[in-house]
Amino acid sequence: MNAHPSAHAITPDTPLLDIDAASVLRGERLILDHLSLRIAPGQHTAILGPNGSGKSTLVKLIARQIYPLARQDGRGQVRVFGRERWNVAELRGLLGIVSPAVQLDYTSDTPVEVFDAVVSGFFAARGLGLDHRVTEAMRERAHEALEQLDASHLTGREMASLSTGEARRVLIARALVHRPRALLLDEPCAGLDLASRRRFLESLRTLARGGTTLLLVTHHIEEILPEIDHVVLLNDGRALQQGNKAATLTDTALTATFGMPVHVHRRGDWHAATLD
Repeated sequence: MNAHPSAHAITPDTPLLDIDAASVLRGERLILDHLSLRIAPGQHTAILGPNGSGKSTLVKLIARQIYPLARQDGRGQVRVFGRERWNVAELRGLLGIVSPAVQLDYTSDTPVEVFDAVVSGFFAARGLGLDHRVTEAMRERAHEALEQLDASHLTGREMASLSTGEARRVLIARALVHRPRALLLDEPCAGLDLASRRRFLESLRTLARGGTTLLLVTHHIEEILPEIDHVVLLNDGRALQQGNKAATLTDTALTATFGMPVHVHRRGDWHAATLD
C-alpha cells in the first residue's frame, strides 16, 4: 500500500511547497546549497535572483524532474503539497507549469493546433493521439480556459504560428484545464516586448485574484505582481532572504542578491530597480 497521502488528502493547510535544506549537485558543483523554502497555501510568491543563481534547478526540483541529494540526517526533503513522491501526471493536476522550455516543445517539430494543445493537457501529452478520448466536458473546460486567458480567437491556428505572448497564454490555458491549485511560472515574460509583457502580467493578476496561487520565477523585479507579497531572494544556490516585499525589495537586499549597487523605487503598485 502506498504510504503517501493521496491528492484527496491535501487539506487547506497543506503547504504548497516545503523544502528542508535541500542540495542539488551537478558534477562537483552544488547548484542548490542547503536551500530551505516554505510556501503556504494561497501564498503568491516570487523567486528572484540573477542568472546562474539556481532558479532553473529549483524549478526542476519543484516539478519533480530532479531530486535532491540524500542525507543521512533525514533532511534535504522536498515536499510538494505534502508529498515527496508524485506521479508527475497527477501532480500536474495540482501544479501547472509554464516555461520557455515547455513553449519550445510546442512551437517546433510536429505542428500542434491551439485547441488540441490545450485539451491534450488532460492526457499530459504534447498533442492529441489516436488513443486519446476527448469528452464533451474536456472540450468545454478547454474552451473555458482559453476564454479565461483571452485566447479563444487563436483556436484553429498552429502553435508555431503564434507570437511568444500568444503561445504563452495558450500554454497557461493548457495548465488551467485541470483547475490546478497553483501555477509555477518560470521566466514567463521571456521574449515579450514591453506592451505584451504588461498585458500578460495583467492576465496573471486576474488569475491570482481568482484564487490560483502563483509561484513566479524571474530575474526582473518589474515582473513581481502587486498581488505577490512573498519574495525569495536567491543567489549561488541559497536563499539569501525571504519575506514580504517591504523586507526583501530593498536596496540593501537586492544589492546583495545581484552583486551590484541596486536602487529600488515604486511605480504605483509595482516595483522597479535601477543600477547606481
